[in-house]
Amino acid sequence: MRIKLRLFSIAKDIAGFDEREIDVANNSTASDVLEFLSARDERFREWKSSLRFSVNYEYVANHHPLKEGDEVGVIPPVSGG
Repeated sequence: MRIKLRLFSIAKDIAGFDEREIDVANNSTASDVLEFLSARDERFREWKSSLRFSVNYEYVANHHPLKEGDEVGVIPPVSGG
């Protein structure tokens, strides 16, 4: 199935894109997107416990099931002051 992937902050710099449509297996979850990203760059694995996901503009748990046409946001850890 096809989803839209949106990356924010340093995640888009590492991946080399901010938005892209990708194909994922049926029954994929939000965290399965991490496998796609980790194949591009191992640094995504380091953030496994820190990445947040949104689906259609709402924060979701990592095990949230994806549907055809969903927009998945990948939000890395942020800091500031």
